[in-house]
Amino acid sequence: MANADAPIDRRSISPAATEGTWVLADGHAVRRIDWPGEPVDGQDAPRGSILFMPGRGDCYEKYLESLEEWYRDGWRVTASDWRGQAGSGRLGKDPFTGHIEDFSIWTDDLAHLWQQWVQEVPGPHIIAGHSMGGHLIMRALVDGKLQGGTPPVACFLSAPMLGMKGPPVPFFVQHSVAKLMTLIGDPTRQAWKWSEKPGELPADRINLLTHDPDRYADEQYWRDTRPELVMGPASWRWVERAYASCRVLNASGAMERVRVPVLLASTAHDKLVSHDAIARAADRLPNGRLFVLGEEAHHEILRERDEVRRRVMDAIGAFLDEVAPPQ
Repeated sequence: MANADAPIDRRSISPAATEGTWVLADGHAVRRIDWPGEPVDGQDAPRGSILFMPGRGDCYEKYLESLEEWYRDGWRVTASDWRGQAGSGRLGKDPFTGHIEDFSIWTDDLAHLWQQWVQEVPGPHIIAGHSMGGHLIMRALVDGKLQGGTPPVACFLSAPMLGMKGPPVPFFVQHSVAKLMTLIGDPTRQAWKWSEKPGELPADRINLLTHDPDRYADEQYWRDTRPELVMGPASWRWVERAYASCRVLNASGAMERVRVPVLLASTAHDKLVSHDAIARAADRLPNGRLFVLGEEAHHEILRERDEVRRRVMDAIGAFLDEVAPPQ
């Protein structure tokens, strides 16, 4: 096992990690990466296992630093692509647009992966995600898709997409506009403008994601190194289905059914997802907890400057100590 204090290279795969694939129910293969988990601080076995699911257009390469840290803390760690993202194919009509016909496809995939994963790795079993990944985990919990067999003992979500940051009009109006856009043109077309050069990140995108230029540059490094990771805007169908799925979460009694302890980490200055929706979710969840950052953090709070990111990781660590204390 690596020295817990050794620097982490965010632009290489850890010697402790193994990349592979797992197969979904219909035979579609998606990538995964695994850290084996080793006992630390006198433990006799790994502390438990964490499954991490990234956000829209994301790849697990962006989170190598956090994944490695959880491994060094004694966890067995797995991260995965979503079907149709990163190195796991595309579902639209071109190699770059993020498309899905319905979010239930992804939550069914997650349920399949979860039931396979819990048979492979030691408990307690923790599920975690960022942005869209957080949304899909919450949707799977609300729909009861992770409750059969071995349910998660806890969940932590980074800036989960429980609502979108949009114009100051009612949510149903935003959804109606998205529905209209799927009807007046090809629903697989891109919903917003991309960079002039496909594969190159827009110049001002950093101002939405992080204050850390080095961590932001890691994403371009991985896109250059692994071109299959490149993804641009979402399709209009994705946008419309995202609104529809948020409305499922917002329905009366939906989140109230989720009994799993859930930590929601958010920034009040998020320009992509709704912090207010995250705060409301923390109040509605029977075992919800909220950790809030301010103007010092943009959307990708796990990829922020050291001092900000450390606060997030410490909050996650304290939560894990509470829900799954070291033995």
